[in-house]
Amino acid sequence: MARLVVQGGKPLQGSIPACGAKNAALPIIAASILARGEVVLERVPDISDVWVMSDILRAIGVKVEFEGKARMLLDSSKILTTTAPDELVRKMNASFDVAGPLLACYGEARVSLPGGCRLGPRPVDLHLEGFRKLGAEILSEGGFAHVRAAGRLQGAHIRFPKVSVGATKNCLMAATMAEGVTMLENCAREPEIGDLADFLVKMGASIEGIGTSRLRIHGVERLHGATHTIVADRIETGTYLIGGALTGGDVTLTECEPEHVAALLDHLREAGQEVTVGDRWVRVRGGRPIRALDVSTAPYPGFPTDLHPQLVSLLCLAEGTSTLQENIFSGRFMYVMELVRLGAKVKAEDRHVVVKGVNKLSGAPVDAPDIRAGGGLVLAALVAEGETVISGVEFVDRGYQDLEQRLSALGAEIERVQGPLPQVA
Repeated sequence: MARLVVQGGKPLQGSIPACGAKNAALPIIAASILARGEVVLERVPDISDVWVMSDILRAIGVKVEFEGKARMLLDSSKILTTTAPDELVRKMNASFDVAGPLLACYGEARVSLPGGCRLGPRPVDLHLEGFRKLGAEILSEGGFAHVRAAGRLQGAHIRFPKVSVGATKNCLMAATMAEGVTMLENCAREPEIGDLADFLVKMGASIEGIGTSRLRIHGVERLHGATHTIVADRIETGTYLIGGALTGGDVTLTECEPEHVAALLDHLREAGQEVTVGDRWVRVRGGRPIRALDVSTAPYPGFPTDLHPQLVSLLCLAEGTSTLQENIFSGRFMYVMELVRLGAKVKAEDRHVVVKGVNKLSGAPVDAPDIRAGGGLVLAALVAEGETVISGVEFVDRGYQDLEQRLSALGAEIERVQGPLPQVA
C-alpha cells in the first residue's frame, strides 16, 4: 500500500510547467474512436485515469501506443466490440465518454454505469436523453446502458435542462456524425470541452460556437486522423498556485492558460496573495495574513468544484471565518474530518463548509477520499508542523502526474513509501 509522507514547514519556491489536462485528455482519447486513420496526441498526462481509458480502448480493439510519457498514438480501424469492459468502466466516471463515439460510428454502445470518486450521485440520464433525441434506442440491462440506432443518427435540437460537462461532451461527439444539423443548448463551457471540440474539428468535424453555451454541429459521414496537443490542466495549475500561497512561498506555473484559472486568481488576490500574470504563465507569492473568503463553486467560468478542497486548505490558516458553498457535487465533503485531524477548525453544514482560521496545522495520519481531496490534503500537509502520512494515494495518482517529484522540485520534503503501516507498540 502506497502512502505519501510529508515533512511540513517548507515554502514552495520555483517554477514548473503545467501538464496536460486530465479532463480534456480522457474525452479526446475516447473521441479517437471516431477517426479513420491514426490519431497522435501530445502532452498526454501520465496519470492512472489515462491508463484506464487506454485499457478500455484496447479492450474494444483500438491500437494504443505510447512514445515516452506524453505522446500517445491511437488507431481505431479494427474495433472488435462495442461493449466496454465493466471492470474498467467502474474505475472512473469519464469512462462513459466512449458511449457517444461508439454510437455515432458503429450504431451501438453497451457501457456499464461508471464509477470513480465518491462525490455523490453522478447520473448519465442527460447523456442518454441526448442520445435518444439523436435517434437512439435506450435499453437498461444488468447495470449496463445499451444504446443503439437502426441507422445513422439524426441531427436534433437538444437543450440540456442543467449544465452538464459529461452530457455536453458525449452528445457533441455523437452529433459529429449525425445526419443533418444538431443544436446543443445550455452547454457546459469548460476549457476542456473547447479542447475536445478543437480536436474534433481537426479530425474533420464541423462545429460552430466553440467556447459558448450554444454549439451547432453539421454532421459529416467520416472523420480522419489528426495530431493534437492537450490543453494545460487548470486544476493542477490551480493546486500548485494555492500551494505557493498556503506555504508562504513563490510559485510560477508556465505553459498554462491564465484565463482558465481567472476565478481562482481573483479569490487569491482577495485573500491577500500577490498574483502576477504573463503570457502563458502565472506567479503567486504567498502573503500573510491570509484573508477570509466567501466562495461558491459554479460551472465555468465560475470557481471550479475541483479546486474546492484545495482552497479550503488555504482558508484553514486565514484570519477569521470563511465559507464555501458547494453547488456541483453534494458528496464533496469527506475530506473535512481529515483536515480536522490536522488541527483545522472546519465543518460541513448541508452544502456549506465553514472554516475558522487557526494559527497552525499539525502533522497526522490522514486518508484521501478522492482525487481533489487528496490534492487539498497534500497542500495542508506541506504547511503542517511535523510529519503527515497520507493514505489513499491511488486517488491522487488519478489526477496528478508525478506529484511528489514536482513538489520536491519546488522544495517540498515529500516521498512515496510502500508497504504496510507500521505497528504501534
